[in-house]
Amino acid sequence: MKILTIGDVVGRRSIDYLSQSLRRMKASLGADFVVCNGENASEIHGLCAQDAEALLDCGADLITLGNHAFGSRDIYSFLDDRSSEIIRPANYPAACPGVGYAIREASGLRLLCMNLSGTAFLDPLDNPFTVVDRILERERGAYDVALLDFHAEATSEKLAMGYHLDGRVQVVFGTHTHVPTADSRILPKGTGYVTDLGMTGPTNGILGTAADAVLYKMRTHMPARFTVADGPIEAQGVLFTLENKKPYHCIRVERVTF
Repeated sequence: MKILTIGDVVGRRSIDYLSQSLRRMKASLGADFVVCNGENASEIHGLCAQDAEALLDCGADLITLGNHAFGSRDIYSFLDDRSSEIIRPANYPAACPGVGYAIREASGLRLLCMNLSGTAFLDPLDNPFTVVDRILERERGAYDVALLDFHAEATSEKLAMGYHLDGRVQVVFGTHTHVPTADSRILPKGTGYVTDLGMTGPTNGILGTAADAVLYKMRTHMPARFTVADGPIEAQGVLFTLENKKPYHCIRVERVTF
């Protein structure tokens, strides 16, 4: 099985870019399943229902979210109604819209897809380490392969999660910082890992955002309206290849840009 993971999509222009390129890239790589983080797709802060639908139409099999999961009110019912196609961090309170994981079928296997938010420098949510343990125990026997999008700020927290799950899930990838890390690897017990996928967005900006507004805020500490940067767009992600026999260890981790 090959799982293509795509970094945080920034703005509607990036969705349009994926609509022209993602299905072609999926076919070229032979990917069986595509996971795309969409929490910045609706002009940086959140994801609306229309843009979520558009991302799925682009070829994403599953959308994951993060700290801006509830930035657009009209996503709430979409999260409930389409919970097999879009998930939000599982360590948000149960009263929040949507769910934190889904079990999908890909390449004849049952794929447990999980989403968690880090708590270092982000909202003080439930402990992601204990939450993921509860999910794995609750769904024991219901899945063949498991992956996690860990949407976190601190690189140490992301790597700690990788080692926490090493040998228990097949894939752990980080999102949120929009900067691709150079540590794609297979951990000692067979889990494919990368600290951050990067982003799908304009390269002429600061994390996909127009540079002038970011610089103004950093220089003056005054509020600024962030908008999506102009210029060319690049999609960044990682392709994880799993062996075709139990325990389905990850055997290859390759960075992908297009």
